[in-house]
Amino acid sequence: MNKKAVILLSGGLDSTTCLALAKEQGFDLFALTVNYGQRHAFELEAAKKVAQIFCLEKHSIVDIDLAQFGGSALTDDIDVPKNRDESDMTDIPVTYVPARNTVFLSMALAWAETLGVHDIFIGVNALDYSGYPDCRPEFIAAFEKTANLATKAGVYDGNQWKIHTPLIDLTKAEIIKKGMELDVNYGMTTSCYDPKENGNPCGHCDACTLRLKGFKEAGLEDPLNYLG
Repeated sequence: MNKKAVILLSGGLDSTTCLALAKEQGFDLFALTVNYGQRHAFELEAAKKVAQIFCLEKHSIVDIDLAQFGGSALTDDIDVPKNRDESDMTDIPVTYVPARNTVFLSMALAWAETLGVHDIFIGVNALDYSGYPDCRPEFIAAFEKTANLATKAGVYDGNQWKIHTPLIDLTKAEIIKKGMELDVNYGMTTSCYDPKENGNPCGHCDACTLRLKGFKEAGLEDPLNYLG
């Protein structure tokens, strides 16, 4: 019988690569995409495309409106920073969504427990850009401990939860190279914080800057259209 896992799928470069790696490890995957009130829906469409390509066990899109709290350039009327140098990307940015990964992992945990699944994958990365506190190894370790303390499966059934973060110590270039080895089509992913009306990336936000840098360092060309 194949192993099963729940994976958080945003439709972005990192989560899609994480999905490919989980599939390579032999997991049958239940993907969870969260419509959290983000300013654009292009990543939801990208997640649907990725899910179809990978023929997952199930792909669920759930709604939870973090926009009602605001506090982030991704959910509120706050300008997305543009044209920043990497040296400026050290403090927690305005694109940080308060407690987002905590919320997402909690939802993945709830679904996983109902499925009888004890493995959860998330494509967080702490090496290339450490501005987000909920992408750090310390946070993942703390959440894993919490999962084993706060669930019936963890306390009474003796099952040990495992939060898998296969990308956490990789550079963006290394992530892209791994994805290419697994035939990931990055043309169906989206990373931009502030895409154009047609969904094409702006090319100037932090996410675009880091993505383009990763492709350049990997010696590859990003398949997305930054001009149109």
